[in-house]
Amino acid sequence: MKKILVYLLTCCLLTASCQDKNQKKEVSQPNKPKNILFIAVDDLRPELNFYGADQISSPNLDKLAAESMVFNRAYCNVPVCGASRASLLTGTRPTRYRFLDAPTQKDVDYPEAVSLPLLLKQNGYTTISNGKIYHNGKDDRAAWDSRWFPKGNVRDYQLPNNAKEALETNYGPAFEAIETADSTYFDGKIAQKGIEDLRQLKDVDQPFFLALGFMKPHLPFNAPKKYWDLYDRSRIELPDNYVQPENTPKEAFHRFGELRKYSNAPNEGEVSEDLAKELIHGYYACVSYVDAQIGLVLDELRRLKLQDDTIVILWGDHGWNLGDHKLWCKHVTFESSLRTPLMIKVPGTTSGQTTDAITEYIDIYPSLAELVGLEVPKTVQGQSFVPLLNGEPQEKDWAVAKFKDAVTLIKGDLFYTEWTKDDGVAYARMLFDHKTDPLELSNLAELPEYQETVSQLAEELREKWGEDFLQKN
Repeated sequence: MKKILVYLLTCCLLTASCQDKNQKKEVSQPNKPKNILFIAVDDLRPELNFYGADQISSPNLDKLAAESMVFNRAYCNVPVCGASRASLLTGTRPTRYRFLDAPTQKDVDYPEAVSLPLLLKQNGYTTISNGKIYHNGKDDRAAWDSRWFPKGNVRDYQLPNNAKEALETNYGPAFEAIETADSTYFDGKIAQKGIEDLRQLKDVDQPFFLALGFMKPHLPFNAPKKYWDLYDRSRIELPDNYVQPENTPKEAFHRFGELRKYSNAPNEGEVSEDLAKELIHGYYACVSYVDAQIGLVLDELRRLKLQDDTIVILWGDHGWNLGDHKLWCKHVTFESSLRTPLMIKVPGTTSGQTTDAITEYIDIYPSLAELVGLEVPKTVQGQSFVPLLNGEPQEKDWAVAKFKDAVTLIKGDLFYTEWTKDDGVAYARMLFDHKTDPLELSNLAELPEYQETVSQLAEELREKWGEDFLQKN
């Protein structure tokens, strides 16, 4: 009898001990930093349902938006992919001599900056880069535990003739539509790699920063035919601002040389109306295709029960012109190149809120750092938008963007751009008031009645473009 009592007492003590350990584990779990799923989408413009547009079918992005805070007025700091990504990932502004173009490398332009993934890695995160995060796949090597990119020609053609043409010239036609599985193209492979990583990361003790860089809707507009079939081209219309007003500086326009590299684009002159609509059709198809791939990843996040422990942020690296001002691609400082899609899902905090607060891409770094309890390096110039997530007002009402000689101050409803020389002196300028001219068709900068406003904006632009803007590296 005595042995039985001792046995029962031992069992009770062991049970209590196990329960105590489990309780302690449950108490400490909320203190573990959140994971971050960091989704970049190349050339994605905010022509999406949750931004008030209804042309594109994107049910998975719509669902994510319903669980996130959506930023209605988010702006990239540089409308070109390599420079935009380096600026965003370091939280620092472009200058006259830093973060200039597509081939930009963080390690070349700003090697001393501690990037967002490096900061996370230094603080116990597993950091993984899949697809296109930096433009150059070898940039910021120290920041990543692993990095992966699909094998094959970067244009990702599947039709033999197109693939052969790309092998010989590095380019082919501007679009391709074939009957094929989603996993045939790069973005399908990137989604599957992300899903594999989530499965492996689920049971790892340390938090993760999983970056997925999707390639579409970047040119060429290659996507499985079923996504092209979602749209009736006869119902696609050209944008309302399919015009280049005479009072807009000639410096504001370009020849869209990126598009002209593709074999079925004209070498000179305007794009025909038929080709313009076919390009818009291809862009829409690619957005729907990448939406489906992102949906697979988010579904897996839920299936693995990681959604409550993971911050999800989705962004496009810059805007994109789909015939706006008769332009294609990016590389200008019209709103169509600068305004970007941005949303963030923070478990327990966001649930479909929207904000009209002006946000810059350099603000992403300090915001994510604050959300996971990390102090940002002194090189970071952005301002955290976490107060917005908590329902607090934001005092900042401006953003600054730059491309080549053009520097733009976005202040309230005003978009003011100057083209400047090396010494900062302007040689051309334009001003739009989005309250009365959202399509940016009437340049106010040279009108006598706006000269006082222009002078104020010019002064403020120089105050806000950064202390090191004119400094050579």
